[in-house]
Parts: sequence; C-alpha cells; structure tokens
Amino acid sequence: MKVLVTGVTGQLGFDVARVLRGRGAEVVGATRRETPLDDPARTKAFVLRERPDAVIHCAGYTAVDRAEDEREICRTVNVSATRAIAAACEEIGAKLVYISTDYVFPGTGDRFYETGDGTGPCNVYGASKLAGENAVRDAMASGRFFIVRTSWVFGLHGKNFIRTILGLAKTRDALTVVNDQIGSPTYTADLAELLADMTESDAFGVYHATNEGVCSWAELAAEAIRLRGLSTRVTPVASDMYPTKATRPKNSRLSKASLDEGGFRRLPDWRDAVKRYLADLEE
Repeated sequence: MKVLVTGVTGQLGFDVARVLRGRGAEVVGATRRETPLDDPARTKAFVLRERPDAVIHCAGYTAVDRAEDEREICRTVNVSATRAIAAACEEIGAKLVYISTDYVFPGTGDRFYETGDGTGPCNVYGASKLAGENAVRDAMASGRFFIVRTSWVFGLHGKNFIRTILGLAKTRDALTVVNDQIGSPTYTADLAELLADMTESDAFGVYHATNEGVCSWAELAAEAIRLRGLSTRVTPVASDMYPTKATRPKNSRLSKASLDEGGFRRLPDWRDAVKRYLADLEE
C-alpha cells in the first residue's frame, strides 16, 4: 500500500510515517515543499501525481491564538487545501484520513461529546477545522474517508505542553497551571497506530480518538513532573488567570464509543501514555 502523509516532519506525521513503514507500506512523506497548503492547487497536483492508495492528512494551521488575526491564511490551509486534497483522493479513488479536533465543539458542560453531537466552535481555529471536515464530506461523494477528532496531542517531534512544563520545572520551585479545562492527552505514537489501522479498513466515518481517561492541564503537568522525579509544585488556577486571544474549550471530553462501533481498539490510558513518552524521550 502506498500512503501519502502530510506534515511528515510534525509530531503526528513523523510517528504515522514510522508506523506505516514498520508495517511495510510505501510512504510518501510530504512537507511544505511538496504540499504547500497555502497553495491548494499545487497541493492537489502533488497528490494526483503521486496517486497514493491513501492519504493521512496530518498537516494544518494550528496556531490557535494567531488564527484570530490570520483568519484568511488559517482558512486557506485548513479548509481550501483540505478540500483540494479530498478532491484529489476522490478523483483517484484513494482513502482519506483527515485529522480534526475537539475544538469543533463549544466546549461547555461536563458530558462526553459523541461524534454526532451538535458542533459550535468557540474560536477561529475550531471553525476552520469544522469547515475542513465539511469540505471532506462535500468533496468525497464516495464516502471513502475517516474524520478523526483528537485532542491535547504530544509526541517526540516538536513542541508540546509536556515538554514546556518539564522545561519550566527544571528551574522553578512552583508552577501555576489551569485546572478548569478538562480533556484527554493523546500520545502520537498511540494515535499513529490507529490511523494506520484505518488505512487498512473500510469502516469509514467520523471518529473520536484520544488516550483513555480525562484530566485537567494541572493534573497532566503534575503527573509529568512526578514521573520525571522533580519536586516542582503545581498550583491549580482558573483559566481567567491566563487570558488568551482565542477562547479555549473547558470541556474537551470526547466519547470513544465510535471506535468500539467501528471495530477499532481504544488507545491506552493517558497516564500510561505519558510514562512511555517520557521513557521514549530518554532514549
């Protein structure tokens, strides 16, 4: 199987390519040079030229706060380029795995969001990802696509919350971290295995995929610090102590019932994932 992976040098794309190669797939790793998402026509032409059996679209505009000011480029990258990739996949009969986000939901309440629940993004980034989902649906009448919503991603390549916290903890005795935003951390190594499974499946549809269990950012920070053997104290605070340009959802709980229904395995517990991630960082 030939699989094209966009954003191959990013946190998720790197692990997706690694897992696919380990399974014997022919991987076409696309960077900004091959798939410049600010140029949808060039991006589409590249997919048509490569003619993969499947595309896993990991790349995107992810600067949540900056998106509030850069709405046009955010929409071009997350919507127009996604539509171009989806149209190319439809034309050549390729499967598409589109990576989306918990930010498509309003992020209120305390219940777990199901895949069919009403959406309502609370910021520009979330709106662009939801529009990207709709672009996939509109461009692929065949229905040969997976839309995978995930959250709180961390991996070996690139910046993430855990790396930032551990860097700060090395030089500080105490940290304040928000505790009223609840969600599920997701290790790219685990998510990559699921995405690879999807390229081998015809159980198309919308899925939620995160590591199991939920926590606050403060709890995630405390667990990472504990596992690292550091003594830095974590003081939980409310989100309004750290105002941001873009509103963040306070409820990012995603139900994984869709994975059960599609015949896919759920990802391991988030604590186990963080422990393995830190061990992988050591190596």
